Formats: sequence, C-alpha cells, structure tokens
Amino acid sequence: MSDTLNYRQVIARAIADEMRDDPDVFMIGEDIGAAGGAFKTSAGLFEEFGPRRVRDTPISEQAIVGAALGAAIMGLRPIAEIMFADFAGVCYDQIVNQVAKHRYMTGGQVTVPLTIRMANGAGTGFAAQHSQAGENWFLNVPGLKVVVPGTVEDLYGLLRGSIRDNDPVLFFEHKGLFSLKGEVPTGDDAVLPLGVAAVVREGSDVTIVATQQMRHRAVEAADALAAAGIEAEVIDPRTLIPFDDDAVARSLAKTSRLLVVQESPRDGSWGASLVSRMTTEHFTLLDAPPSLLSSPDTPVPYAGILEEAWLPSVDAIVAKAKELVAF
Repeated sequence: MSDTLNYRQVIARAIADEMRDDPDVFMIGEDIGAAGGAFKTSAGLFEEFGPRRVRDTPISEQAIVGAALGAAIMGLRPIAEIMFADFAGVCYDQIVNQVAKHRYMTGGQVTVPLTIRMANGAGTGFAAQHSQAGENWFLNVPGLKVVVPGTVEDLYGLLRGSIRDNDPVLFFEHKGLFSLKGEVPTGDDAVLPLGVAAVVREGSDVTIVATQQMRHRAVEAADALAAAGIEAEVIDPRTLIPFDDDAVARSLAKTSRLLVVQESPRDGSWGASLVSRMTTEHFTLLDAPPSLLSSPDTPVPYAGILEEAWLPSVDAIVAKAKELVAF
C-alpha cells in the first residue's frame, strides 16, 4: 500500500508507525505536542500517543538533547526535535562531546539509540540565522550518523531506519521540501538502510552528486543536458555519514567526470570532502578535474532575489556540466 503525502506529513507518519511498533520510542522538543510542531511535522501525534510519549519542553536545546541522551542510555529510543538546525550550535557540546562519545568511551557497553531531527536549508526566506546547512558542522565528529533525505519516499524509509539504529543519528529535514508530495509506501518493507545512495537518473557522460533541494535541481539540469545530447547520471547520497563512496566510484567508472552540487559554502563541506576522496582514491577513473558547485562564502541573504542568487541554479549546473564534458 501507499499514500500520497507531502514531506511534512511523512515525518509524522514515519514517527507514528515507529511509535506504534515500539513502546520505547518517544518524542521530546519545543511545541511538538498540542501545537503539532513549529512546521506541523508532529501533527496528530500528541492526540494519539499523549503527553508521556510526545513531551513538550521549555526553550532549551541543551535540556532537550541532554534529557534525550539520558533516556537513550537507559534503553529508550528518543526522537529529539531541534526546531532549526541553526540552533544545534546551542547544544553542540551535548551532541559532540556526549551523544557522539558515549559508546566509544564505554567500550561499547552503552549504546545511544537517539535520533535528533532538525529543519535545515535555504530558499524559504528565513534569513541568515535560520537557513544554514548545519549538516556540514558534524562531518568531523566520529560517532554520529548524518541523514539528508530529498524525497518523501526516502524521508519515510530513512527516518524509520534512523529511529531503529543503535547509534545516534542527526536527521536533517529540508524546509524547502516541506510541500513536496509523493507516493509513500508503508510497512517494514519501506524502511531504508543508512549509507546507501540512490541513482536518481542514469547517464554516461558526467556524474552529478547532490542532496535534498539540489538533488531536484540536478535532475532538472540533467533533463536540460539531455536535450543538448549530454547524458548526466544523478546520484543522491541520502546519508552523509556513512557515505556511499562505492556508488559514486561505480558511476565514475562510466562517466569519468564528477560534479558535486551543494547549497553551502565550499570549505569544510560534504562536497569538498567527496571531491577530495574521489581525487585521492579514484584518480584513475577521472578524465577531468572534479568540480564542486557551491554557494558563495557568505551568510544566507534574506532578500528573496539575493537568496535565490546564493543558491546554485539549474543553469549553473548545466553550464558546469558542459565544461566538464568539453574538458
């Protein structure tokens, strides 16, 4: 069976299905109860599961993550919601020095089955302090998994897979995709493993790797490239940690050209890391220097026309892909 739902509705559906299956699963965060969440991503959960399993908190990210960590260590499976990924800076110590380290520092005696959900991404007019790509902030922290779903199908399967994982998962939900609709399968067969990329579109001339909002622009660019006789293969990693390098390498064995597209500045990003790994580990597959198309090294602008200019455009993706093919 499948239902047509939008991205924000799928979040509530996936959480509800896990809560029905496992009494140890519960939610904790700001305004997630009767209000249904700031983005209405927990709508209906409070009514079905009550205040013991859908727990409203004060405005304190440190308290949310700290309480969720304690619950996870004691055997529960909490889902902590941080309203905006930008607010992860407030509880960075809890995530980096506590959540990510407990399993290692106990020699594996303690697991931390904790999912921390955050709304990320630009393009929705939330300005510099509420639009950042917070997923990049955690790439150099061993002990965490990082998930970035770009479709409603992937969102459902990866969220359920994250909740079932015995390690802490940072789960980023892109605000620009909240209205995206799709057919969502239900049941255990729809649960997806972490660390497996999706080949969104097959091609033989250039490999384009992109996540979330940029994944959709990459597909649009690939369609435009096809009209010009260039077949682009589009890959959505879906998870940044673990990253499916093998999927990208298999694609490069066909195309020999790599273009990575991301909506964040270049330095310290997942895209820069991918280009580095492909260059050092799969150099012989490349017929052209890998290219990273990213946002300028500035905060996200508030003005709509400037925010759109800050994001990599479809035209920019097309132009960069043509450069690689012509190299």
